[in-house]
Amino acid sequence: MRILLAPDKFKDALDAPAVCDALAAGVAEALPAATIERCPMADGGEGSGRILAAALGACEHTARVLDAIGRERAARWWFAPQQDKTAIVELAEASGLYLLEPRQRRAAQTTSYGTGQLLAAAAAAGARRALLCVGGSATVDGGAGCLQALGWELLDEAGRPLELPMCGGRLELVRSLRPPPTRLELDIEVLCDVSNPLTGPDGAAHVFGPQKGADPQEIEKLARALDSWAVVLERTTGQDVRTLSGAGAAGGVPAALAAATGARLTPGIDRIADLLKLDARLAHCDLCLTGEGRLDDQTFAGKVVAGVTRHAAAADVPVVAFVGALRTTAGQDRHAAAYALGLRDIVVITPDDTPLEAALAQTEPNLRAAAERYLRRTFGDLGV
Repeated sequence: MRILLAPDKFKDALDAPAVCDALAAGVAEALPAATIERCPMADGGEGSGRILAAALGACEHTARVLDAIGRERAARWWFAPQQDKTAIVELAEASGLYLLEPRQRRAAQTTSYGTGQLLAAAAAAGARRALLCVGGSATVDGGAGCLQALGWELLDEAGRPLELPMCGGRLELVRSLRPPPTRLELDIEVLCDVSNPLTGPDGAAHVFGPQKGADPQEIEKLARALDSWAVVLERTTGQDVRTLSGAGAAGGVPAALAAATGARLTPGIDRIADLLKLDARLAHCDLCLTGEGRLDDQTFAGKVVAGVTRHAAAADVPVVAFVGALRTTAGQDRHAAAYALGLRDIVVITPDDTPLEAALAQTEPNLRAAAERYLRRTFGDLGV
């Protein structure tokens, strides 16, 4: 029996390679004769940079940038000059939510400026293409801060440049844009971890504002600001980005880059699956194990579990998802969620009533034990 391990990270607990190791240990206990292949996955969110760097043979670099609240820090990016001078940039390295303590998460006051600095550093080092992974952001600034770092001027109603760096709470002040004197010589492909649009009820403010610290009043203000920002972008560039799929990822950074630089927006899971040759790996396996820290409504919007399952279905390979927690819509049980995603099964690895801190600390042994139990129960007759 050939088993492919293709999980995402378990956020705040294990990265994707470590999840593979834990699953592999459980498989080996239950099915010692099985052949195991590891393919740690990502969807454009945190951790995508290292996975892509390994796939492309890219070397790590660092640049001094501003984080989402304006503090200077060293952020990583990766460069593969042998791969068409391709840079790999992970937004979370500069503008990530994980860099902020809970009390610092204020969506109206954060900026994507540091992400623009990383892109500029890659271009200055000779990169001509960039894969920008945008998940895990702390911002809802529509990508305005990112454009400032790339040389764009944001102008108020009197035509005066607004101060750096721009944040979501001040975005409504922008009335026009002035492009930089020289064009950015960087072909940007944005790997979006969700498909949400920039504006509307499914847009960046309403869906992602709460997890970035916005209260209901701030959410409405940010939503109005993004509507206004979309008008400015269209007036300046001619592109309407309001409903563009993926434009609402990372608080709107893809929208700004698509309009201002011609960046292409791509579902991150599919681009990464292509670079990791996931389809070829699935063609030679009998079962695929995937997983993520929490399976919820966002899973359906472009996350690893949904993407891996879709690719596996094309190869007629059953998929089982191991998750730390399951948060389904009202009235939907585990079996209904599995059916909706096309999974053979969903296995929740965390014992009932386990506090979050304990669940995170016990992720590795819980994952290993859950994989062993499930496979022994389901395929135990193949274990000898």
